[in-house]
Amino acid sequence: MIRTLYRTPDGKFHADIPLTALPDALRQPEGLVWVSITDEPDRVVEPMLREIFGFHPLAVDDALNETHLPKVDDWGDYLYLVLRALEFDARRLEIETPELDIFIGNHYLVTYQQKPMAAVQQVWDTCQHDERYVRSGPDHLLYRLIDELVTSYIVVLEQVDDLLDDLEDEIFARPNGNVLGRLFPLKRVVIALRRTLGPQREMLNKLARDEYAVIDARERVFFRDIYDHLMRLHEISEGQRDLVGGALDTYLSVVNNRMNDIMKTLTIITTFFMPLTFLTGFFGMNFFQAVIPLPGWTGRLTFTLTLIVMCISPLIMYWWMRRREWT
Repeated sequence: MIRTLYRTPDGKFHADIPLTALPDALRQPEGLVWVSITDEPDRVVEPMLREIFGFHPLAVDDALNETHLPKVDDWGDYLYLVLRALEFDARRLEIETPELDIFIGNHYLVTYQQKPMAAVQQVWDTCQHDERYVRSGPDHLLYRLIDELVTSYIVVLEQVDDLLDDLEDEIFARPNGNVLGRLFPLKRVVIALRRTLGPQREMLNKLARDEYAVIDARERVFFRDIYDHLMRLHEISEGQRDLVGGALDTYLSVVNNRMNDIMKTLTIITTFFMPLTFLTGFFGMNFFQAVIPLPGWTGRLTFTLTLIVMCISPLIMYWWMRRREWT
């Protein structure tokens, strides 16, 4: 899908102008053209980017191959930027970072994505009824796009925070294999966040501080504001990575402590029954043959005393262990 938005020099808006009218619109230095390309085959996108806009073949190839980290390339009369969005599935603990490629010139903006992005759609809809988004030029429109993307990052980080809180509570309440099965996917999510936020932060730092022909000096303060937001988000993601590592250590510690308690209980039970096992084993031996009359061994008194010893022995063992602070 290819959508176009054209603001004429006199301030009028035209949506979905034909591609054949783009060259004439691009020759109007006081106008603004935004072309949004979504899910179009390379055979359609490549000729348009090269012939209508005159972009360098290397920049076009980079845009068509979705394999890049966030970056900004200066081609003189236009910039090529790579941004990453965040799409997080909290139920399946999966995250995707679709790529958004942007070409920005003095009076045009071209966005290209493999699938629709909520941030791009939000800015596109807003431009239809709020001319302030496009009145200040393509550099301010670029700021709006990046700001909308960064706002979506906050939602993802908050979801990850909530999941971490739930996992920490579950670790202490019910540390089982299900917790571990959710902890490792969440760790991959946090790593993906860090890999996205770090390069994007550096890219915004360049837009805020470096001099580019297509970025007005008055617009740098807006990019500096987004850079500050990304700095805080990056710090939050670093803290979440530490929390995931700490949660994993806590889980292993809790499991080990439970195992120690189980072994301790089993050892105590075994120790309690050691005297009983000895007595029953001694009196149950069947290879003795009395050569002298021993009527006392099979009398009622002996049987009663044996039962008393068997009942008292575990109590004595328990008292002895408590005294030595083993229990």
